[in-house]
Amino acid sequence: MLLGLQNVTFEFGARAIVEDATWHIQPNERIALIGYNGTGKSTLLKVLTRQYLPSKGTVEQGRETTIGFLHQDLLSFDTEDSILEVAMGAFERVKQLEKEIEAIGLELEKTGDENLAIEYSEKLHELDVLGGYNIHHKTEEILQGLGFSNESLSKPYKQFSGGWRMRVLLAKMILMAPDVLLLDEPTNHLDLPSIEWLEKYLQHYQGAVVMVSHDRYFLDRMVNKVVELYQQKLHFYTGNYSYYETEKALRVEIQQKAYENQQDYIRQNERFVERFKAKASKAAAAQSIVKRLEKLDRIENVEIERPNMRINFIVDKQPGRVLCTLKNISKSFGDLKIMENTGAEIDRGDKIALIGANGKGKSTLLRIIVGNEQFTGDRVWGHNVEESFYAQHQLEALNIENTVLDEMRESRSGKTDLELRSLLGCFLFSGDDVDKRIKVLSGGEKARVALAKTIVSKANFLMLDEPTNHLDIHSVDLLINALNNYEGSLVFVSHDRHFVSKIANKIWEIEDHKIVEFKGTYAEWEEWKARREAAKKAEGNENKGKETKSVIKEEVKPVPAPTEKNTSIDKELKKEYQKNKNRFQQIEEKLAVLNKRKAELETAMADPGNYANKEKFQQTETDYKNISTELSSLNKEYEIVFEKVMELEEKLN
Repeated sequence: MLLGLQNVTFEFGARAIVEDATWHIQPNERIALIGYNGTGKSTLLKVLTRQYLPSKGTVEQGRETTIGFLHQDLLSFDTEDSILEVAMGAFERVKQLEKEIEAIGLELEKTGDENLAIEYSEKLHELDVLGGYNIHHKTEEILQGLGFSNESLSKPYKQFSGGWRMRVLLAKMILMAPDVLLLDEPTNHLDLPSIEWLEKYLQHYQGAVVMVSHDRYFLDRMVNKVVELYQQKLHFYTGNYSYYETEKALRVEIQQKAYENQQDYIRQNERFVERFKAKASKAAAAQSIVKRLEKLDRIENVEIERPNMRINFIVDKQPGRVLCTLKNISKSFGDLKIMENTGAEIDRGDKIALIGANGKGKSTLLRIIVGNEQFTGDRVWGHNVEESFYAQHQLEALNIENTVLDEMRESRSGKTDLELRSLLGCFLFSGDDVDKRIKVLSGGEKARVALAKTIVSKANFLMLDEPTNHLDIHSVDLLINALNNYEGSLVFVSHDRHFVSKIANKIWEIEDHKIVEFKGTYAEWEEWKARREAAKKAEGNENKGKETKSVIKEEVKPVPAPTEKNTSIDKELKKEYQKNKNRFQQIEEKLAVLNKRKAELETAMADPGNYANKEKFQQTETDYKNISTELSSLNKEYEIVFEKVMELEEKLN
């Protein structure tokens, strides 16, 4: 055993984090520590490193065991040193040896002392054993793997943002090569290439690794053991995250059946006691059963306690076929060119994932679409587009001096405070929680506020920048379900491959300053890219291996805006145009009424009180089905009439 807990109980104030927990970490184990947000995973890692002391039990550590702990608190560290120097801080003994060797060498030149020569030779040997001649190359290799360019290695650490600083500290931790590596959300600040590099590196890591992560794709590829912190207990599963999910469901099912069987047994025996306790001939048997029931080891009912966010995106208006057209887009930061003369089109129903390495311009492109970034070129909105933007850096989007309720009021949704409080309750803000100021909230709480603001907008076009950061795995799954049911369109940036694979029907990358579009899922994109890379390597030609599913849109013609022309217009054409335009407006108005009525019926169907009156519930259900059918038919007509209006508009212009 390298490190572990023995019958440990730890309380944080009046709240118990873990009770009577025993956990032994063995060499070469790859362990996921999981649990819902707020259960105390990060706190438990601090107990393992003795930053917090248990109230009962002991933390056990091998005499020679070394521990490396990467956590968010490390971001408070600051220095003028270059990032290369900071990462090389992992080699303290090597650097000390280098100084000692230099000093002995100078002294040896002066004296020629034989003992000094022996000591000099021994120091050189130790330096060789520690790999001291290779530390610069090794450090550069690790930093480059984590996404740093050669030019950035000499830049001061303090010039970098929090995400890049965390990468430097991760590199230092890896270079230290401790026996036990504890990683708290290591993928939060990494792009996809860096996550893939980290996976490959850790798979060959010689020590044990314990990681807290909400990235289930990463966990599935990395871990061979899962430790779940649930209801103040540690539950162990031997396998990856997918195995844990299957095994936990099986354990719950078995426990539920055992509980039900035991309850049947208890009820039968209690009936016997109740029936015969007053009968002299059966009294002894009844008393014996009572004693047996008292000694019975009761099986607990299975009630999975988990914080369930109730996410339900609502679309207020139906947009046109094209939501946004980008044409001849160029963007640079000084000498750094991001995009050059490129374009793309976002259509109704698109769920587009913007992926790729950091620094390629994913978030910049998203801000261009939103309208928060200056650029050259054209961005043309389609008809009836109502957008909402969820920002990656929450402090950019939220007023930190506002209370949670104030922040929701500023969304201008038209909802009353009571309705806003009800919505916030769906996002786990209840009672006095809504009066907390944004600045005191945790990262996860801020993410939930921003999500609530996004949902209350009733937008038909969402733009999301890293929406899964600070959400636990269960909350990510709830968000996936909500977005899959969302009737609007979506463009998002995410490094969570599970999230991308479940949501996206198109992939956008920025390659050679162009927007490259792939029509298909993330899994299909991965297969296509692997084939393309293999073809490039085999044939030595970058233009080989392209599949029909990929489409590179370097220039897309924008939707033409109508203009007035002083030319004679065919009266019949104009008459037909006006007729279709009037019908289009009628459909829009009717859709608004039906959608409102549909929302009212959904609220009624969700009210348990309506189930008491069978006839009323059946009528509500019938009305809901009829409205859904009418909406479906009307939406089809809406599309046909809209296309006709656009076609006639082109002819008239």
